[in-house]
Amino acid sequence: MRHGVDKKIVTWAALTVATLLVTGCGGSAGAEPTGTRPSAPATASAGTGAPAPDRAAEASAAYRKWGLKPFAAPPAPPRVKPVRRSPGGPVPVISEIPTKDRIVFITIDDGAEKDPEFVTMMEELEVPVTMFLTDSAIRADYAYFARLGDLGNGVANHTLTHPDLRTLGRAAQSREICGQQTKLAKEYGAKPRLFRPPYGNWNEDTRAAAGECGVDAIVLWRESMQIKNMQYQRADGKLHPGDIILAHFRGPAELKGTSMTRMTANMLRHVQEQGFTVARLEDYV
Repeated sequence: MRHGVDKKIVTWAALTVATLLVTGCGGSAGAEPTGTRPSAPATASAGTGAPAPDRAAEASAAYRKWGLKPFAAPPAPPRVKPVRRSPGGPVPVISEIPTKDRIVFITIDDGAEKDPEFVTMMEELEVPVTMFLTDSAIRADYAYFARLGDLGNGVANHTLTHPDLRTLGRAAQSREICGQQTKLAKEYGAKPRLFRPPYGNWNEDTRAAAGECGVDAIVLWRESMQIKNMQYQRADGKLHPGDIILAHFRGPAELKGTSMTRMTANMLRHVQEQGFTVARLEDYV
């Protein structure tokens, strides 16, 4: 799922140019296994040193379609990932990434909703997301998430059946986590490095089992997207640099008539209004 990389690089450059056209400023905000998006700097037009205006216009038009303004391109990812598991050490548990850059990370859980318009939205906007997938939710249509992975979005583990892991012993937790590692590797080409426990519930057995299953980090969150608004864990009710945002693959039945694309547009608007851009989680963990 690595085709189309050149197109991604040029389009990220276009997003940066479109931001310049819309805001009048440049904005400061910044090869993996299957389901990852390479980060790329802005690219100038060949032989001129100037950005490609046609690409900028295309990017601007794509964002307008969804009621948004283009994001600034994220900064180049750090040479050394700020979250790393030491060899043989415990699996890190994170809710945010240590950074001073005004970037956030979008994660989407489960996989129950499979709205084809969401694939179109992700293809046009090229905002990186990481998908934490549960087998019982996705097995009826693995191909849907393969299409999203082909766009450069990360594939991560959210167990086989979505249990509360704290109610299970270590062996049962291992079956849930390792079993989903195997399933996702079979469908998407590589075992995920990232894992999210259902409901955010975990204990030391979870951590040990995840490590044995080849997980590099347990990923929680700082904000969760509802239908129109975000729920914040901090008292100030604001995004902070490096925050991880939780959303779900949900449709009108769960979102009181709102589509997944509308919910996603609302989420991206909150990010923009607070002066942040979206970066790729796999570049930092």
